[in-house]
Amino acid sequence: MQHSENHLRTRPISVGQLRAFEAVARHLNFRAAADDLSLTQSAVSRQIQALEDEVGVGLFLRHTRAVELTSAGAQLLRAVSPSLERMDSAVRLIRRSAGRKSVAISTWASFASMWLIPRLEAFQSEHPDIDIRIDATDVSVDLDTTDIDLALRYTLPSSVPSNAVRLFGEQLTPVASPWLLKSGHPLKRGEDLAHFALIEASDANRTLHLEWLTWRRWLDEHDFKKLEPKRWLYFNYAHQIVQAALTGQGVALARTPQVADSLASGDLVEVLPGMRLDSPLAYWLIVSPRSAARPETRAFCDWLMAQAALTRQATGEALA
Repeated sequence: MQHSENHLRTRPISVGQLRAFEAVARHLNFRAAADDLSLTQSAVSRQIQALEDEVGVGLFLRHTRAVELTSAGAQLLRAVSPSLERMDSAVRLIRRSAGRKSVAISTWASFASMWLIPRLEAFQSEHPDIDIRIDATDVSVDLDTTDIDLALRYTLPSSVPSNAVRLFGEQLTPVASPWLLKSGHPLKRGEDLAHFALIEASDANRTLHLEWLTWRRWLDEHDFKKLEPKRWLYFNYAHQIVQAALTGQGVALARTPQVADSLASGDLVEVLPGMRLDSPLAYWLIVSPRSAARPETRAFCDWLMAQAALTRQATGEALA
């Protein structure tokens, strides 16, 4: 199949062939790719064969039960995948602009469930003609290549782009349910934490910068380096930590913006309010440049900033 440079064809490659190639490269299986594309396996095979003829080199190594990308195939995949995503994103935007107004938001699951979703009803009441789509993921999306309009992120100031808008910062503070405090050992001083289970993120010690969220850092900062709790409880996500505290399973080291509503309602109690620990991390709004001028995006951002101001007020953070 290898051709000399003089015999390589120069006409454009069919998009159908590229879609078949991307599907096979993603699944490394012709049958799975065919199911993905709603085509027959033989049709996908013909597309790949035609593409290899056009390119002039083999793109896959065929094995008995699987396929493997060649070096040329891997090189082509690096170009094809983002190109197809950009094209699909453009089509989605065109379809969306022709229909209902909508705003697509990327954020992480805990923030969506604990802060954003409980407030969304207010926005929807004010703007019933705007649809909202929330994509909850811990992976930062590329706003240049996806159809996401804005991203809400939690990181250090040095890790956000220049157009990012700071929503609020945070402090870490011990919280517990009222009935846990009434039914157990008194919790008046830091030393009293030794009589309780302490709840924290299970991966904080293994993730860059998130060691700020650990009980051990809080204890060290307040000179309780030798304190050992009754037991430890670890969870993957912030909303799980808060849920465990709400059900009285222990004392959680919580992020103030995410528990401000529970503290205001009395569902949680800040047990040592004079011993908050400042965090270097903050919450940010990043708007896609191609979406910034859309009226629905501006309306959502304005609403979001107003909600952020209320959170800063509730947590005691000075207004920007």
